[in-house]
Amino acid sequence: MAMDFNTAISAYREAAGAIREAGNTGNAAALGNPDGSSFVNMVTDSLQNAVETGKQAEQVSMANIAGQASTMDVVTAVANAQHSLETVVAVRDKVMQAYQEILRMPI
Repeated sequence: MAMDFNTAISAYREAAGAIREAGNTGNAAALGNPDGSSFVNMVTDSLQNAVETGKQAEQVSMANIAGQASTMDVVTAVANAQHSLETVVAVRDKVMQAYQEILRMPI
């Protein structure tokens, strides 16, 4: 069975919807999260953090152009943004690999 990106996204959205429904009904313990946290929340928070890190790197770069920040600050901010992006990409790749493994499981 060949998997394309749209199929993977659709499956992820369905799974995320099921997780949200379980969380909204107070059934987070059934998902293995007795404290009510969820994988969706963790991924969402991580993505928001990566976006904020990128925005911060842009702001430091602009401050450097205006003479208000050092080159070292720019290098540090850009390195942090790069690390965040690499982490998000690595997690995405692992999720895609897991999805492919699930598709290969015999029913």
